[in-house]
Amino acid sequence: MRLPRITALLAAVLATSALALTACGASGSDDDPAAAGAAGEGFPRTVEHAMGKTEIKSKPKRVVALDTSYVDATLILDTPVVGYTDYRTINGQLPDYLGDDRKTYGSEAESVGTLAEPNLEKIAALNPDLIVTAKVRHEKLYDQLAAIAPTIMSETTGATWKDNIRLEAKALGAEDLAEKEISAYEKAAKTTGDAINAKAHNPTISVVRFVDGPTRLYRNASYSGIVLKDAGLKRPKSQDVDDFALEISPERIKDADADAIFVTTYADEKGLGAKTAAQFKANPLWKPLAPKVHDVPDLTWMTAVGLQGAWAILDDLAKTFDVPAPVRPS
Repeated sequence: MRLPRITALLAAVLATSALALTACGASGSDDDPAAAGAAGEGFPRTVEHAMGKTEIKSKPKRVVALDTSYVDATLILDTPVVGYTDYRTINGQLPDYLGDDRKTYGSEAESVGTLAEPNLEKIAALNPDLIVTAKVRHEKLYDQLAAIAPTIMSETTGATWKDNIRLEAKALGAEDLAEKEISAYEKAAKTTGDAINAKAHNPTISVVRFVDGPTRLYRNASYSGIVLKDAGLKRPKSQDVDDFALEISPERIKDADADAIFVTTYADEKGLGAKTAAQFKANPLWKPLAPKVHDVPDLTWMTAVGLQGAWAILDDLAKTFDVPAPVRPS
């Protein structure tokens, strides 16, 4: 990373921002429609987050989201995403599961590097008015990001995904929309779960993920676990625990058993996840489980960690049990 160039670029961005704020101050009279609109939307406002407090002077219209869950959150909150990071199966473009929002609010979106190493120069060049990510992802970059644009960070992602939507909503002045979207999803989850329980007599649902390491069974405090809980679906004993995941060896394959077993495979570059899956499926202990297995996308069930991904999980559940598909808000 070329630090001198980044420093110069950040200085230029800050200088431009200062001039813009001075101009706003000069024209921000009671007769100024832009100033009146911003005040009417509750701006300026201060948002508390994992790294402290951040003042946001006007409603953000250009967001750089450095975690996939925040790309999802920004789009469902009807706000343009101009920058995102590549992560696993998200490379160079926004994924299909984000639907029409990719065009409506993501038409200008550009990759700003990888999740592990976002490119500060690219972020600054996009001239964002809000940067959003998680402390667990980019704590060390906070000061540099905050020098580019107002930056907020949740503590983490995963199990906190609904609260993360609410956090970003505070920064966008979209609190009511956030609650509307979350409520619509939760209502649909319950309706889908009720239909499944009635038709399949309260089946147990297991979630298995083959990765480039120990095989995981996902529990209640995981992303997919929360969706299943919202749907009111039962979990097998091995997974009905308020924890993230249980790592199992081939000798413990029976811990994955349930009435329906949803399986994802992480598509790592070396193919280790697929290799692990093949080894498990060749094990004689897997044979009695095989008829109950349903392969589902790792992208939506594991890495999405957002509302659009949750809708996709509900779709898979409805299709598997042949009940009506959940109805999304128009």
